[in-house]
Amino acid sequence: MLTKQTEKLRVRLESFNHELLTESCNKIIESVKTLESNTVGPIYLPTDKRIYCVLRSPHVDKDSREHFEIRIHKRILDIYYDPSTNIIELLSKLDLPAGVLYQINLLAKTD
Repeated sequence: MLTKQTEKLRVRLESFNHELLTESCNKIIESVKTLESNTVGPIYLPTDKRIYCVLRSPHVDKDSREHFEIRIHKRILDIYYDPSTNIIELLSKLDLPAGVLYQINLLAKTD
C-alpha cells in the first residue's frame, strides 16, 4: 500500500496594519489552493502592544504627557503539500503588500 508523503510549511506574518495582514493571508491561501494542498489557518496570535510615554514640554509641566502605542498583529498559516510541488518558489514570487513581514519555515515531513 502506498502512502502519500506530505511536508509541512509554516508561514508567519506580522504587520502594523491588520487589514493588510488579512489580505495577505487570503492571497497566500488562494495561491496555495491552485496547487491542491491543504492549509490550516490563519491562526491569530496575540497582538503585541508597545506604549511610549513622551513629555509634551521639555522643561516644565512634567505631569503633562502623551502616550503613543504601536500594535503588531501576527498570524500563522500551516501548509501541508506534496514534496513534488514547488510551493516555496510560488510563495517567494508572491507579491505581498509593503508593510507585511513574513517568514517561511519547513517544519516536518510526515508519511
